[in-house]
Amino acid sequence: MAFFSRLFASPDRAPLPSLDEVLASRGIPVDMPGLEPFRGEFQHLKSTERTHWADALEATLAGGWPLPPDWLDAQYDLHPEVVPLWMAERDGFYYRPHIEGLALRIRVCGQVMPAPWLVLWGLSAEDVTERAMDQLREKSKGRPFRRLPSGIYKGEFEDGQAASRILLPELWAGLFPGQNTFVAVPTEDCLLLAPQVILPKLLEGIAAGLAGPGRRIAGTIYQQVEHHLLPANLQDPHPIAQPQRELRQGDVAEAYRAQEAVLPAALGRPAPIGLLRTQQGRSVSLATWEEGAPVLLPETDLVAFIAADGRPLGIFFRQTLPRLTTFHGTPVDIWGPRRLRYEGFPTPEQLDRLECFATGEQMAALLKGTKEAPAPRPSTRALANQANPGALSAQASSPVPAHLRGLSLGVQNDD
Repeated sequence: MAFFSRLFASPDRAPLPSLDEVLASRGIPVDMPGLEPFRGEFQHLKSTERTHWADALEATLAGGWPLPPDWLDAQYDLHPEVVPLWMAERDGFYYRPHIEGLALRIRVCGQVMPAPWLVLWGLSAEDVTERAMDQLREKSKGRPFRRLPSGIYKGEFEDGQAASRILLPELWAGLFPGQNTFVAVPTEDCLLLAPQVILPKLLEGIAAGLAGPGRRIAGTIYQQVEHHLLPANLQDPHPIAQPQRELRQGDVAEAYRAQEAVLPAALGRPAPIGLLRTQQGRSVSLATWEEGAPVLLPETDLVAFIAADGRPLGIFFRQTLPRLTTFHGTPVDIWGPRRLRYEGFPTPEQLDRLECFATGEQMAALLKGTKEAPAPRPSTRALANQANPGALSAQASSPVPAHLRGLSLGVQNDD
């Protein structure tokens, strides 16, 4: 009998902490509104589960989020949504990376779901996501894609969340039999699809969507490759290669601009980000490092240096910054794309160690041209012709990426 007693005995021999006890130990009022639906389920939890549950409740309150609705009601009002990955990281709710640059979140009764809610319900993220996807499929039935006069297709679902249907390729994968399918979600209520033969029309649709009032999701064009969606890999001389490059750079710039709004001033000065058009027609990203304060440098292709008195000192390839051994960038603790914090400012002798894209004189002419309107374009095109191809060409051992080698200065992008 002693053997069977040990075999069937409960492992939780110590008294289980009550709900009131775990709440009191964390300074949470025992009569807090909204706790009543959870009291019954709490009694079925083991000791470690009760501690984990209480930690999740504390995290919910610390995040400023409301208590979750009762799962008996919430399970019928779930909706998956796609948002930019940087936004998902910033907001702190539960999310799962979906495809490059995009993340999946879950809305529950209209509220974006925090991760601690899963613990309070006693459910896994996979279970809740699967149920939300099933409801999205059901809501999407009988909602055809409309063919626009341009030839591209647009999803119309009348719920303000058309972009979420990028999560359900079975809805649109067969629109162009035998052809490559390209997808775009410029805003939360805009899902566009096109075959490769009318990609220029898809670009027009993306531009119109980004110019509209909806919340931006992504300008990037995605391509269906077998059962996966990936950013469309369009290489020069493909006519859409450069527009796709600019769209992807625009998505990254959007994240950096959002960062600028919340970076503590005590850290330093966020380096402004922009685009330049090279003589070869490629767009390259550019950050400006001004002397006088620590700089928070984004990961761009180029860095422009400006002295404290306003003199342009030149534009250099960011990948060659490690040559300045006395400058060590410190990663900034923030969501979204990476930034490094630098203190001090390079001397002219140190700048000479970097790989040059444009001299100080060329940079000054470019800045002068961009401040004049509408005349700068001829002068900046002339400036591009003045660039020294020998000085700007990269060697085999250069840290500059291959796709940036040999570029010469061009005109500033209109954006």
